[in-house]
Amino acid sequence: MTPRDFLRKYYREPHLRNGHVLPSGRIGTQPGERVGVVLINQGGPYKEEDVAPFFYNVLMDPAFQGRPMRGILRHWYSRLRARLRAKSVRADYEAIGGGAPTNRLTREQAQALEQVLNRTLGAQADVVFKTYVLMRYWHPSAQIVAEEMEADGIDKVILLPLYPQYSRATTGSALAYWRALQDTHTVPAWETTFVPDLASHPQYIQAQSERIDEALQRFSRTIRSKVQLILCVRGVRRPKQGDPYLPQVDQTVENLLHYRNQDLNAHLSFLDKSVMGAYRSPSTVEVVEKLAKEGHEYLLVVPLAFVSDHIETAYALDVKLREVALKQQVKQYELCTSLNCHPLFIESLADLVSQRLEVPGTTMGTPDGDGVAQVQPPSLTPTTRRS
Repeated sequence: MTPRDFLRKYYREPHLRNGHVLPSGRIGTQPGERVGVVLINQGGPYKEEDVAPFFYNVLMDPAFQGRPMRGILRHWYSRLRARLRAKSVRADYEAIGGGAPTNRLTREQAQALEQVLNRTLGAQADVVFKTYVLMRYWHPSAQIVAEEMEADGIDKVILLPLYPQYSRATTGSALAYWRALQDTHTVPAWETTFVPDLASHPQYIQAQSERIDEALQRFSRTIRSKVQLILCVRGVRRPKQGDPYLPQVDQTVENLLHYRNQDLNAHLSFLDKSVMGAYRSPSTVEVVEKLAKEGHEYLLVVPLAFVSDHIETAYALDVKLREVALKQQVKQYELCTSLNCHPLFIESLADLVSQRLEVPGTTMGTPDGDGVAQVQPPSLTPTTRRS
């Protein structure tokens, strides 16, 4: 299905925009069945020639890039914008090795998750798990992944979008695209469910906290209490009514700060005008400049909305924002590593997958699939103190 095909499908069927286009309940399994777990990420260019077509795919998505243009007008607009954008960001990709690191890292996450699932739930229930990587705007595409799953004899499918907080523009778009493929019989009619979000899962929160602790080791022990945390999430453009993204961002932040016992001052920020044209205040640059003017000299940026290193983390935050901070007389600027294959994060994904299955005789997950593991870190009851 081409971007133009999806554009026509999306506008013709308004229900695809409501964020509830696929069932999210639990599906049953039988011994000997094969369950396909599809990790969905945004993707990114592998090489220089990929940059313009990648951005074209992004700009053509009516959920992510919500302009009212349709058909041929949007096609030409997106082609022009993509070419212009590619000229300005090719150097950014070259600076971090020539391609998007999220491609490799998502494959590593899929491999780690497959091992955990088969060692635990698979061994208990005599079910085989096979993980796949699907890149919403690049390769491997949904059609290729579906062909691989069909060849592997998959019986049930669980979609696992790697966006921690649910937004119609990210998770919603990925689910709507899969639904469109189902409706056009481009993918087989597997029994399918999905994981809505990771926002409040205890092991996800604990993994984020451990990444912060790792980064704090780069600061001298005597000044760690002075470090300002800058929690950075994706920018958003005029969230639609009922979109849970911002409330879930707040919940993640509150849970994280509570888990850390409010040990450091924290500031929520949104990425500056991004490659998708999204925005929200305060921007990360604005927060850095404000803290520097207030005399704060030690900053630690936490890429809270990214589960793997990305162009935004590897370049926008680690290179460009660092330059801004140092020009503002910040003495030390550090960036947390993304979760990548942190063991606790992989365990959180395994638990969330298990909650989408009804497997007799197993103990992983909770009956209601509410994202809470059976073995939890300390209580994550939300608190309200945040700068």
